[in-house]
Amino acid sequence: MVLNMYLIFMWVPTEKNLGIIQRIFYLHVPTAWVAFIAFFLVLIGSTGYLIKKSKLWDRLALASAEVGVLFTTVLIVTGVMWAKPVWGVWWNWDPRLTTSLILWLIYLAYLMLRSYAPSPEQGAKYAAILGIVGFLDVPIVYFSIKWWRTLHPQAVIGPGSTGELDSSMRLLLLISTAIFTILFVHLLTTRMSLRKMEERLEEANHIVS
Repeated sequence: MVLNMYLIFMWVPTEKNLGIIQRIFYLHVPTAWVAFIAFFLVLIGSTGYLIKKSKLWDRLALASAEVGVLFTTVLIVTGVMWAKPVWGVWWNWDPRLTTSLILWLIYLAYLMLRSYAPSPEQGAKYAAILGIVGFLDVPIVYFSIKWWRTLHPQAVIGPGSTGELDSSMRLLLLISTAIFTILFVHLLTTRMSLRKMEERLEEANHIVS
């Protein structure tokens, strides 16, 4: 991650139109990618839990939601930081921003539902349903810049991209995305391990009581 920050702020050339603020792009886009992966895993884990009733699937869904909310928070914050100097306002009800905010709220509700449900089993079940339904917002976020008029820049990499990045910028974007993906996997596996320990502790306390 330190290397990534060095490449972002010291190595890659400054974009000629947006200037230094464009460097947020190398944080903003990778966090969006990771958030999409996280909520896809929530979908997988939630579906698996409803079918198999296995704690492993539930553990995957919960950990993915927690880490996904973290990265979506960074996504929104970096988006706001970019919007102020470019659009002149901190927030604009642009389709991409609005649908991203809705995505964040959906999975925040997922975590709250688990916390305030009458029982852990009910919380896991109801949250799994929300995790499956909530994933529908992910493709809406992705395609929002194609479906509606938007101030948000068009994709510069991937299917339908404008291809406006030079080679060094494109390389750094790929490197940053890879680093954030590795960070996500690390956080996810760590949180799943902690959740397993929490479950064992809860079972032990239940036996003692």
